[in-house]
Amino acid sequence: MATQLETTGALERKLAMAVPVAEINRQVVERLRKLSRNVKMPGFRPGKVPMKMIERSYGPQVHAEVLGDAVSRAFSEAVDEHKLRVAGQPRIESREGAAEHELGFTATFEVYPEIALGEPSALELERVSCPVGEPDVDKTIAILRKQRVNWAAADRAAQDGDRVTIDFTGTIDGVAFPGGSATDFAFVLGEGRMLPDFETGVRGAGSGETKTFPVAFPAEYGSADLAGKTAQFEVTVKKVEAPQLPEVDEAFARQLGVPDGDLARMRADIRANLEREVAQRVRARNKAAAMEAIAGLASFELPRALVEAESNALGERAIEDLRQRGMDPKNLPQIPPDTFRDQAERRVRLGLIVAEIVRAHGLQAKPDQIRKQIEEFAQAYENPAEVVRYYFSDRDRLAEVEAIVVEQNVVDWALSKARITDRELAFDELMSSGQ
Repeated sequence: MATQLETTGALERKLAMAVPVAEINRQVVERLRKLSRNVKMPGFRPGKVPMKMIERSYGPQVHAEVLGDAVSRAFSEAVDEHKLRVAGQPRIESREGAAEHELGFTATFEVYPEIALGEPSALELERVSCPVGEPDVDKTIAILRKQRVNWAAADRAAQDGDRVTIDFTGTIDGVAFPGGSATDFAFVLGEGRMLPDFETGVRGAGSGETKTFPVAFPAEYGSADLAGKTAQFEVTVKKVEAPQLPEVDEAFARQLGVPDGDLARMRADIRANLEREVAQRVRARNKAAAMEAIAGLASFELPRALVEAESNALGERAIEDLRQRGMDPKNLPQIPPDTFRDQAERRVRLGLIVAEIVRAHGLQAKPDQIRKQIEEFAQAYENPAEVVRYYFSDRDRLAEVEAIVVEQNVVDWALSKARITDRELAFDELMSSGQ
């Protein structure tokens, strides 16, 4: 079947094609005959419904299905004939001018761009590392102790680190405001949960004491009714409790999952967990740096269809995130169509460049790499063997791991080609960063 390909833009193509009427009619009759064997209509037994009635009831639907299949098949064959890489879905329209025995159509679509990769040796990358030392284990143990703190009544003035339970009422110009009062409200002084003026006012008060003090709300405060204003708070301290941290002993170790309470084993487990967490964060940070650099390896026009699809996907994920947070998207302002376009363009561009690097340098994921990645995931669970079976029992889960491995292969390739500056991060700096 003859087809005509026309270039209508940098990436846009228009393909003229046709499907034979006789073949369409033949397939319609064939499908209707198959359908007639099981069709049920009032007054007729299955298989005995007259063909004219079947044609009248189901003919238009069957004809549309057959025609759709024929056009889809013709488009697929034409794409193979012209060796095209189609980006997104084609827009199919009927056309005039086809032969008498044919139905003419045009398919308008975009193709993937040709990507010419730049020289990777021109890339400059910072590669970070972060050793885990005994002081880092000590800091982690201190955090674990705080997470298991007990509170004991303290017969003294409240100080930072104490938990205070209070009743309070806030007013502005003598009028109470919404959210400005509470009873039996507990918080830990010095953690920054309350406004600085509020903590200052409570600090130094003892159980049973009532104090009145001003609290200045910052100009950027979340409530427009309070932002930039000063309120008066009357606070009654009902309870002051001092923290009692657990001793680092066998009982503490057992709480952390060490059955025999061995402290050396506890430290070794904590260190192993820290090293695993640090390795993940270092890998993520180096990956982000590598991907940012890789994005500059090529310049090309992006298929609009891919950008729009990615932009829509980002918008849907944002809406789903709002739902997960308990918000009803219907009650929020409509998201402007171009909100995610810049992000979508960056993601599409990077995805195409990464795909080209993988193709050009044979960086596809190997089975042993996939298994190694899954086994690494499994180490964070109590039953690693069960986690490994979980991944290998589902193709979609395996595909997710494969994508992770491929990205890491690309990162490793970039690090092997680029000019590298190594930097060692302090443990606290890495753990406090966003990655």
